Amino acid sequence: MTTMLSNLEADSIFTPEQVLENRGRVAIFIDGSNLFYAALQLGIEIDYTKLLCRLTGGSRLLRAFFYTGVDRTNEKQQGFLLWMRRNGYRVIAKDLVQLPDGSKKANLDVEIAVDMMALVDSYDTAVLVSGDGDLAYAVNSVSYRGVRVEVVSLRSMTSDSLINVSDRYIDLEMVKEDIQKTPRQSYPYRPLTGVGFLEQPDMNGHLELPEP
Repeated sequence: MTTMLSNLEADSIFTPEQVLENRGRVAIFIDGSNLFYAALQLGIEIDYTKLLCRLTGGSRLLRAFFYTGVDRTNEKQQGFLLWMRRNGYRVIAKDLVQLPDGSKKANLDVEIAVDMMALVDSYDTAVLVSGDGDLAYAVNSVSYRGVRVEVVSLRSMTSDSLINVSDRYIDLEMVKEDIQKTPRQSYPYRPLTGVGFLEQPDMNGHLELPEP
């Protein structure tokens, strides 16, 4: 049996790269909080334009969802989310809830799972940016509907149960060079009037001038 499989692989007209490129319509689901803490662990700042391009990989993008907890009084965060909405992302925001220990959290696992299932007939490949094992059941469910699922996350923050039900796992450590912001030189001050939303803010909403 092993010999037969080896012969089939040797005779295949498709290279592994060509197989991976045949992704059809792609839908992206990003757990914002999980990605933020993964970036902290990696010591990088995410360039969300680069991230969208890397995750889409030249395939036809159906939609890119970004799920995050929000503080409605945080103007800088609101600015960041506005930039995201105007630059290719569909933002799903949920108010932060204060926990007994004083910390604030917003769990969006249900929203991610519901959207993955609701759109299952509209995409061929799901790219899930999260390491949360609570999403393993949703991933398994869409897989049984014929969808290919790629999980992208930091390995140290990823549940084995999620990796086990995915079709492909990508460690953020391996692609961090492709998605991080590059250092920029300092330029003299110039007004932002008329520049629009070409600049990308950081997670706190700070805008950066585009490179000339």
